[in-house]
Amino acid sequence: MDRIQEMTVFATVAEQRSFAAAARALTVSAATVTRAVAELERRLGSLLVVRNTRQLRLTAAGERFASDARRLLQALQEAEESAAGIHASPRGLLVVTAPQMFGDLHVLPALTDYLEANPEVEIQALLVDRVVSLLEEGVDVAVRIGPLPDSSLTAVPVGSVRRVVCASAAYLDAHGVPAHPDQLAGHATVSAYGASQGGTWRFRIGGEARAFPVHSRLSVTSFRAAIHAATAGAGLTQVASYQVATPIARGELQLVLEDFEVEPLPVHVLYAEGRHGSAKVRSFVDFCAARLRAALRA
Repeated sequence: MDRIQEMTVFATVAEQRSFAAAARALTVSAATVTRAVAELERRLGSLLVVRNTRQLRLTAAGERFASDARRLLQALQEAEESAAGIHASPRGLLVVTAPQMFGDLHVLPALTDYLEANPEVEIQALLVDRVVSLLEEGVDVAVRIGPLPDSSLTAVPVGSVRRVVCASAAYLDAHGVPAHPDQLAGHATVSAYGASQGGTWRFRIGGEARAFPVHSRLSVTSFRAAIHAATAGAGLTQVASYQVATPIARGELQLVLEDFEVEPLPVHVLYAEGRHGSAKVRSFVDFCAARLRAALRA
């Protein structure tokens, strides 16, 4: 058995946490899997797996080797697809990350449509409100909102989102429409306290960005909850424009202080340059970018 086959066997054992399950997944005998792992340990001079009659676990060396093996096998697949060029069809596992709410609203519909058009692709979506390292966490494609740091990643611009202030018509009828951010102190506000702006809302005054402190009697853990509260008449809230596009269109919320909005935040689709040779990455980046451009123009 050559080294690529050994890595494939070990990566499958690491994923299945069972020699027998790995053998079934690879359609080989359990004895073949056992010999491959034993030969690998002998050549490396390191114990990779500890097992008893009931369970199997990887040693620290085994965890490291499994991670490296998956990365190398992925790189090999992508090299083959790159060599095949446009004749390669998208296939294999695609790992995509995006901010949670933006992902729910705009990325997931693109993922499901892409899967329908590409039956040999599987997708793992990581929708979280943190910056995920593509290289360290094995991610193929990321959707990011906001300024990008200099990096080796390739960024495809797809549009921008605004930071807006809104409230229900009932609240504005009862308490008036603020004409300037200075008037926020006289209004009820709803803040998402996990948001990066904390207890301040940012506006653009006279061409310069300024932070205005807000004291919200209601603070919630998510923008989705803040929007629900504002829709129910709890006060003003500041969120990203894509998050309230639907309630704005339905008339459930109204925008205020539009003349004082800060510069829109750019939205990009990111990937590592070397991965663009992969048919699945190349085709998904093109597909996702087109879908997001259409959604952000709406």
